[in-house]
Amino acid sequence: MQLYTYFRSSAAYRVRIVLGLKGLDWTSVPVHLLRDGGQQNSAEYKALNPAGLVPSFKDGAALLRQSLAIIEYLEETHPTVSVLPGSAVERAQIRGLAYDISCDVHPLNNLRVLKYLENNLGLTPEQRKEWYTHWVALGLEAFEQQLVAYNKDGDFCYGETPTLADACLIPQVFNAHRFGFSTDHLPRVTKAVQACAQLPAFIQAEPANQPDAE
Repeated sequence: MQLYTYFRSSAAYRVRIVLGLKGLDWTSVPVHLLRDGGQQNSAEYKALNPAGLVPSFKDGAALLRQSLAIIEYLEETHPTVSVLPGSAVERAQIRGLAYDISCDVHPLNNLRVLKYLENNLGLTPEQRKEWYTHWVALGLEAFEQQLVAYNKDGDFCYGETPTLADACLIPQVFNAHRFGFSTDHLPRVTKAVQACAQLPAFIQAEPANQPDAE
């Protein structure tokens, strides 16, 4: 297994977490999103992923793109440690939490979006940060409300074991903290973050622990 990754990519980060939770052996193939004009824009990488995004994933002859599709593939091929446990309703609720982060929050704060705001639309760094903070606050505060509404026992987002929801939440919180957005006012989110921080799978997936970390 090969994961084409960038140490600070939220999407690659969530896949690294799931690979760790499932105890799978894999190789990191770094793709630096800023160096050399963005290595994701090279002809070599775009032959692998025409969108020029990370992660991409190889498992033998299989080539996959999009983090959630990769995670669903891992869930189907290595189901022993599940990140989508429970009944059909519970699995759908876990997916819903994951999609809240990966489909509604993360895309608006993606590196290419932030660069476009500054380089093409002429936003100042402060205006760009205001954009970032607005959407992250909106998304994470709604996420907090859902965790409270589900009222699940356990320290993680949805019960007593980490799920796909945690794998998506942790990279987004890391990203939020990096941009100066505090999540201290979100107690249920904070509880899940603290629980995940104790697990080797999450520790090993942290940006600072990647071979391409700076």
